[in-house]
Amino acid sequence: MKFQKDNIFINTTLATALLIFSFIFSMFSEVKANMINSKELNRENTIYLTFDDGPSNIVTDRILDILKQNGVKATFFVIGGRIHGKEKVLKRIANEGHSIGLHSYTHDYKRIYSSSEVFIKEMDDTQYAVKKVTGITSNIIRFPSGSKSYLNKNLLNKLHRKNYRVYDWNAALSDGLYPHTTPTMLLKESIKVYGRDPRVILLMHCDDVNANTCSALPKIIAYYKQKGYVFKVISNTTSEFYF
Repeated sequence: MKFQKDNIFINTTLATALLIFSFIFSMFSEVKANMINSKELNRENTIYLTFDDGPSNIVTDRILDILKQNGVKATFFVIGGRIHGKEKVLKRIANEGHSIGLHSYTHDYKRIYSSSEVFIKEMDDTQYAVKKVTGITSNIIRFPSGSKSYLNKNLLNKLHRKNYRVYDWNAALSDGLYPHTTPTMLLKESIKVYGRDPRVILLMHCDDVNANTCSALPKIIAYYKQKGYVFKVISNTTSEFYF
């Protein structure tokens, strides 16, 4: 009789323990799920709109109008040798809260990539030209055609010693090589993002041949707004991104 009572007691104790364990496990799972959901809700999708090859008098101004109408900021990687005669456009970029980056002085690939010293001088000269007009010392740079074929550890170290920071892209329009690509196709290109970086760094161009980019831009902005993206400018504190 005592043996049966002991068995009943043990079974009851085990059942109670299992119930308590199940309750604690379910509570832990729920808390963990809530933590994950909270992280998902708090995670910010970021897009950087970037424009190369400016400033230009017509297209860059039109792009600035569109950005202002839509309440978003962008980053302009300018060519130092194209600033003369377009100082008002460059000042407008700065005054309206956009970021200015360096995209070489001549955009002459043969010259730019002849040596690391020449490459750095191209950026130095553009930095000086930008500062002369705007008073801003820009340290953010973009390699013409991207850094993949040209950036090595030695050059990167030299750039970092001069406080330069490199920014490529993970989404791009074909408007640099093919400025007459239709606005519809440019929109489709803008949503193709490559790699695993959570940021979207979108390459576009603002030379005077890029009228179709102006036509596509409002729809590109609308698409990323609808997806919940936050628009930011590249600055000295933005994590570098290179191929």
